[in-house]
Amino acid sequence: MVTVIDADGLLLGRMASIVAQRALAGEEIAIVNVEKAIISGSRAQVIENYTTKRERGSREGGPFFPRRPDHIVKRTIRGMLPYKRERGIAAFKRIKTYVGVPVDLVGMETESLESAHFSRLSSPRYVTVGAISTNLGAKY
Repeated sequence: MVTVIDADGLLLGRMASIVAQRALAGEEIAIVNVEKAIISGSRAQVIENYTTKRERGSREGGPFFPRRPDHIVKRTIRGMLPYKRERGIAAFKRIKTYVGVPVDLVGMETESLESAHFSRLSSPRYVTVGAISTNLGAKY
């Protein structure tokens, strides 16, 4: 049984830590609408941070940082797993990320993680993962 999580309006770090814990427990997870996940902070500073990560990897021959929103989210989750050990590798394989909602998951019930929700009213400073990936793509 696959658990489908809708990332729309969820904080990226909180969502990633919850998903990592559940994957380590043996749960199969599919995350949809990853381009709508949120990173809090001022837009300029967040984009500069991710641009620096991209440039560092290309300038020094690695580690490379992804541009696509689904790969950015999956990379964030990987950072919260012991991905060099067997249980971390197995947990990472149980996680799937999708931009939008794929056809095979359209009719399934989605779960929204209440502890990872972002209140746009309390802090108007945020950037979506989709906006980061388009800004990264514009420079290269």
